[in-house]
Amino acid sequence: MNLFDVYSLYDIEPVSGKGNYVYTADGTEYLDLYGGHAVISIGHAHPRYVDAVAKQVAKLGFYSNSVQNSLQSTLAEKLGDITGYGDYQLFLCNSGAEANENAIKLASFTTGRKKLLAFSKAFHGRTSGAVAATDNPAIVSPFNATPNVEFVALGDIAAVESRLATGEFCAVLIEGIQGVSGIHEPGDEFLQELRELTIKTGTLLILDEIQSGTGRTGKYFAHQHSGIKPDIITMAKGIANGFPVGAVLIAPHIPAKKGMLGTTFGGNHLACAAAIAVADVMKEERLIDNAAAIGQYLISQLKEIDGLKEVRGRGLMIGVEIEGDAPALRKKLLFDRHIFTGGAGQHTVRILPALCLSKEQADRFLTEFKSIL
Repeated sequence: MNLFDVYSLYDIEPVSGKGNYVYTADGTEYLDLYGGHAVISIGHAHPRYVDAVAKQVAKLGFYSNSVQNSLQSTLAEKLGDITGYGDYQLFLCNSGAEANENAIKLASFTTGRKKLLAFSKAFHGRTSGAVAATDNPAIVSPFNATPNVEFVALGDIAAVESRLATGEFCAVLIEGIQGVSGIHEPGDEFLQELRELTIKTGTLLILDEIQSGTGRTGKYFAHQHSGIKPDIITMAKGIANGFPVGAVLIAPHIPAKKGMLGTTFGGNHLACAAAIAVADVMKEERLIDNAAAIGQYLISQLKEIDGLKEVRGRGLMIGVEIEGDAPALRKKLLFDRHIFTGGAGQHTVRILPALCLSKEQADRFLTEFKSIL
């Protein structure tokens, strides 16, 4: 059987990792500043994480949600503590796209409305509803296209106000920081105005923090820089450091009804053990503070480099827009300098390392990046 050939792959295979490094079978070391799409949050093979997962799988890796699982309650308590959303409700699933699917469905159930407002250049996942809310024709099939989703320009509060005034929209779905499109921030003032408009029109506000959450921007969620509180928050990626976990945080005013949401694998024992370990490590090692400090340093140093078009982002969620060919630059970084980075289009390099990145590792990247430029 052949693999379904849908990925553009680099000719490289990491087989192990430690901290902010990955290694190929011949022992070659690569500095990982991408974390596999911002998934690695506490570093590769963190001993606390490895121990927790190994112990849990040796006891009970999985049972369905037809029985009680106290690990879910433990995870809810720890997430409530580290996020500051202790009064919210938690629904666990398996991925970011799944989290957004459930958030959209929950908003529609709650309001009785069927339309969703999203933003230009948005990316919310690759399942049916999440794809429909994604502004990328390349991944939206004819089946996914629907008049129930409308898009407005990011930052255009007048357009948002005009659409919400119709009373047709169950929710507004927005990323804390747009990631796939190249690190674009909605802005604190825009989020504050958006929150006021959604409350005024009885529309729920869903914050997609799948890439921008889990401490990456120097706060647990990117929207917390603006001081707002959404009705629903979706998260995944870094929550379990590579184990597939998605989550929906739901405000206390939204009631749960038996059977309205469900999942087979979501919140299983092994997934919860992995996510609990990540929350513990993140808090004990003050990784969110480190993301803020090292991210601020990286951004300030990048802004001093001549010839860059723009440096965007917060914490360790950084987009560097160059004049030239970003994919070619990233290949040179990877194959000549052994540094992984991410991309977004032809001109943007994305930097999304684990939150344990050190100043020495940041300096190595800066030196090699300037050298290639």
